[in-house]
Amino acid sequence: MTTTIAPAEPSRPPKAGGRPLAGRFVPPAAALLAGALLFLSFPPRPLWWLAVPAFALLGWVLRGRRLRAGLGLGLLAGLAFMLPLLQWTGEEVGPGPWLALAVAEAVFVAATCTGIAAVSRLPGWPLWAAAVWIAGEALRARVPFGGFPWGKIAFGQADGVFLPLAALGGTPVLGFAVALCGFGLLETVRQAARARRAGAAVHRLGAVAALLALLLPPAAAAAARPLVDAAAEDGTATVAAIQGNVPRLGLDFNAQRRAVLDNHARRTEQLAADVAAGREPRPDFVLWPENSSDLDPYRNADARRVIDEAVAAIGVPTVVGAVVTPETGPLRNTLIEWRPGQGPVDTYEKRIVQPFGEYIPMRSFVRLFSSDVDRVRRDFGPGDEVGVFDLAGTRVGLVTCYEAAFDRAARDTVTHGAQMITVPSNNATFGRSEMTYQQLAMSRVRAVEHSRTVVVPVTSGVSAVIMPDGRVVQQTELFTPDALVAEVPLRSSLTPATRVGALPEALVVLLAAGALGAVAVGALRERGRRSAGADAR
Repeated sequence: MTTTIAPAEPSRPPKAGGRPLAGRFVPPAAALLAGALLFLSFPPRPLWWLAVPAFALLGWVLRGRRLRAGLGLGLLAGLAFMLPLLQWTGEEVGPGPWLALAVAEAVFVAATCTGIAAVSRLPGWPLWAAAVWIAGEALRARVPFGGFPWGKIAFGQADGVFLPLAALGGTPVLGFAVALCGFGLLETVRQAARARRAGAAVHRLGAVAALLALLLPPAAAAAARPLVDAAAEDGTATVAAIQGNVPRLGLDFNAQRRAVLDNHARRTEQLAADVAAGREPRPDFVLWPENSSDLDPYRNADARRVIDEAVAAIGVPTVVGAVVTPETGPLRNTLIEWRPGQGPVDTYEKRIVQPFGEYIPMRSFVRLFSSDVDRVRRDFGPGDEVGVFDLAGTRVGLVTCYEAAFDRAARDTVTHGAQMITVPSNNATFGRSEMTYQQLAMSRVRAVEHSRTVVVPVTSGVSAVIMPDGRVVQQTELFTPDALVAEVPLRSSLTPATRVGALPEALVVLLAAGALGAVAVGALRERGRRSAGADAR
């Protein structure tokens, strides 16, 4: 099959004295605005719909551009998106790490936008452009150092009409639909304008394709809504999430590890008193957050005694987040199932550890730019087993903090039998920034993606209880000790997204690769024709 690439639309001739002012400043300004709109579509703002005009504007900026221009304009859009989105990464360590990470992620966006510019001359370009965007997200979710999926478009859609698509094909399908709708909006406007100029019949096929790109994503989301179900299939469980709070903000909260442990033990004992007084229902099990005991209870008898007493007071299995320090080898970010009268009976070691947070790649090189790397004196190592605890008869999937950003982490627990999911987290390092709300939105998307209740206990907030349809039914305030107690539905059926796993993403990446391949072949043929014509002369 031969693909015909339409020539770029002719630009207006430059005015005397140089390029027109619009030609110099409007595209860069529009690229910056598109990136800013993408940022504003993310929590804690409920402005999910801004992602659609953001992609329409980005398409207008990139369509028909040369690759070099696409790269530069894409970099501007990426910086406007990633710099404010990731501001929390510099909350306690200064601007260096924040700027380095944001620029690195913006380079990925720039490369993606170069690909969008390349496919923008193909017939049906909104489809190929949306596929290229998701291929870019897939790449940066994997490299370097295991990837950094923060900023996937799907994570800004927890309140949006597109959310049911997460149950159909996960975050790649959800993000693809948003991007396709935005690019389809631009093409619909373009086709309408051209029809007015040239006659309605001239571009009828293009107009139909544009309308489909605009209207199919929300229609598909509406069709997928029956997949979003919050009804119990395996009965219910009453769960308690403890937020003990930390003594003070910042990185040095770890210096008061005993105080953090005491806070969570004290809040659990208070809950036990409330249960005894009839003020709260008795939970079937209790969930503490990540790092609720940074003292290793296997090596520290005092920490073990504090946990034993708290668990005995509440009288039900409790999941404790602890830092385990083996005699040799790396530290382990561990969740421990602690039973009254028995102590620790099962563990889950965090499988996806955070580069530059829990371990430092290229330590000697990175130290040249920031001495804060030495705050991480001993690296954490990853576990290798999927975490599912049997807590009082309920199969609970374990996804620790940073892992929630990765598609495979939550899915693995569900395919291993989890009837609900918990995402114990520690966001105290990031103060009152937007990070905790961005991460909460991820858990909401995961709830819909796998049709599971998700309970998020956090050291300092925001802790939350999320229904399988993505609704937050309880949540705490930041830096406030609290306990959430809720009866939640348990489910065992698998959504299409859970069943197919990474297949939708792979198919979208293949679409992107095919479109980029067609562009490359067309460019080579054009170069060959030009070379042959020159030789003939």
